[in-house]
Amino acid sequence: MSRIGRLPIPIPPGVKVKVEQNIIFVEGPKGKLQQPYNGDVEVQIEGGICKVIRKNEQKKTKALHGLYRNLIKNMIIGVTEGFKKSLVINGVGYRAEMQGKDLVLNMGYSAPVIYTVPPDIKVECEGQTKITVSGSSKEKVGQVAAEIRSIRPVEPYKAKGIKYETEQVRRKVGKSGVK
Repeated sequence: MSRIGRLPIPIPPGVKVKVEQNIIFVEGPKGKLQQPYNGDVEVQIEGGICKVIRKNEQKKTKALHGLYRNLIKNMIIGVTEGFKKSLVINGVGYRAEMQGKDLVLNMGYSAPVIYTVPPDIKVECEGQTKITVSGSSKEKVGQVAAEIRSIRPVEPYKAKGIKYETEQVRRKVGKSGVK
């Protein structure tokens, strides 16, 4: 049996979890999330604990067992605590600012790049070089952070660009002069 899939998921007070026609609904203080799931697994909710049970022993079902258990756990964490990713901008003249609901990035291109933030995600600029992306869905927070980072990924020679706060950049040595 899957080591991750067999673990029960505790449901904290203030969080409602319900299952209807292969869709899991999770509602809490930070929002509502829903996730469709495969019919090869079954979700049971009893006494403040959620369990994912697989219906057969096929290889695909075994893989989905742990996947859906972690998706439900992340949904519960998302509606209670939320998720957050931080991005750092490095480079002369590179900066970011919020204008209404749009993120405006000056990244050395001929015109500023305007990124429209999805409605259920919150983006904040701390100063001009730090961007914080937060929300209740781990998948959407990661996707928005990756899209912002892809506007100008960090390059290995001078480490200029947008990177995650915890990301380590492997620096390369530049050209050496030939004598």
